[in-house]
Amino acid sequence: MRLFTEVKSLAKLAWPLLIAQVTQMLMSVFDTIMAGRVSATDMAAVAIASSVLMPILIFIQGVLMALPPIISRLNGAKQFQDIPNYGHQVFWLGLMLTLPVALLSQVTDDILSVVPMEQELRTIAAEYLSYMLVAMPAFAIYQTFRQYLEGLSHTKPTMAIYLIGLAINIPANYIFIYGKLGLPAFGGAGCGIASALVFIMMMFASWLYVKYSQKTQNTPFFKQVNLPEFDKLKEVFLLGLPIALALLFEVSLFAVVAILLAPLGASVVASHQIALNVSGLLFMVPLSIGFAVTIRVGFLLGEKQPGYAQSAVNGGMLLGLLLAGVNAYISIFWGHSIATLYSEEAIVVAMATDLLILAAIFQFSDAAQVIAGCALRGYKDTKAMFYITLATYWGVGLTSGYVLALTNMIFPAMGAAGFWIGFIIGLTSAAIALGVRLILIQKQQDTI
Repeated sequence: MRLFTEVKSLAKLAWPLLIAQVTQMLMSVFDTIMAGRVSATDMAAVAIASSVLMPILIFIQGVLMALPPIISRLNGAKQFQDIPNYGHQVFWLGLMLTLPVALLSQVTDDILSVVPMEQELRTIAAEYLSYMLVAMPAFAIYQTFRQYLEGLSHTKPTMAIYLIGLAINIPANYIFIYGKLGLPAFGGAGCGIASALVFIMMMFASWLYVKYSQKTQNTPFFKQVNLPEFDKLKEVFLLGLPIALALLFEVSLFAVVAILLAPLGASVVASHQIALNVSGLLFMVPLSIGFAVTIRVGFLLGEKQPGYAQSAVNGGMLLGLLLAGVNAYISIFWGHSIATLYSEEAIVVAMATDLLILAAIFQFSDAAQVIAGCALRGYKDTKAMFYITLATYWGVGLTSGYVLALTNMIFPAMGAAGFWIGFIIGLTSAAIALGVRLILIQKQQDTI
């Protein structure tokens, strides 16, 4: 009975997060589509600048994701008076990380000069990047408020704010890209202006919610200002740094694979990107469940209910694996139809369809590993997750994928399919290792 109670609680927390994550991805999709309507150069410039920006965004968000397990545990323990101070410390930490980054907006052309490209392409990419970097402090403040609310188990505001952001992003793109309302046409760089404005809007929207919502009155963020405290800043940073690095390991793994596939031709890279894009969208389902597990585990541990926390993890695994079956069904039976939305080239569609069949296989291990990793965050055990993801993603997954894809050591070189088999091996290894670590941590909790 407790298991199904936790499944219900997790579903209630997770579905707004799922919509928020999908909406976040759609912003990037609309940026690419609308820039592409100007020219292929503008679309390529946005893609290049985004590839530089994405690791920065992931790192900042990853570090600040230390806040939910801290707050959820305090919330469960009814230690409401300590919650705002941790929110303030993350606020200061976010500014410390992003203010230097914002200064880089003045030298974006120099940053991109190390990458060989046409001057027009570099100019557009540098302008896009400069607008986005200026908005990094606003992004960090928004993330602080988001993590603060999610730590208190309030996930619907995240969904609502992202939906508002998307509703602003599309017309803002139209205005700045194409030069409407008397403004000049900025082309692809206009996407950077629009996205920067969205970050600022999301910052103010979340600020208003945290300040005025009845749901935050027990933990008033703005009642007093707590100055930076070194011990708490260090605690949050050391908890968040492994999360940020683990996220970077995963994202960079797929980027490296795309580079390694480049010599095999454009069709191979295109099919890989299609399968990766679809899989990334499906991954939002277990990731949202994982975020909910982090919140729920922290809360229950704060209530001194380690047994219930285990039930929350088990409920998350059950829900995640059931929905992984749905994702696998989509990958296998809808893969071809989805691939045709991306390309009209038969060879690209055929290869992408085959890769999506392999993607169906790792849906289960991917769900298990991300939920186990998020559960460990709830237990405040992030260092082990860092080492495990480094070893399994890069040591096991990339190495086995490289051997299968580009060498004849075991089988004749398999191309892109070899790397995707490597993903299966790496993610399965991660699921097993993280699962074992989770069991050990749970046993330690039982003895406390």
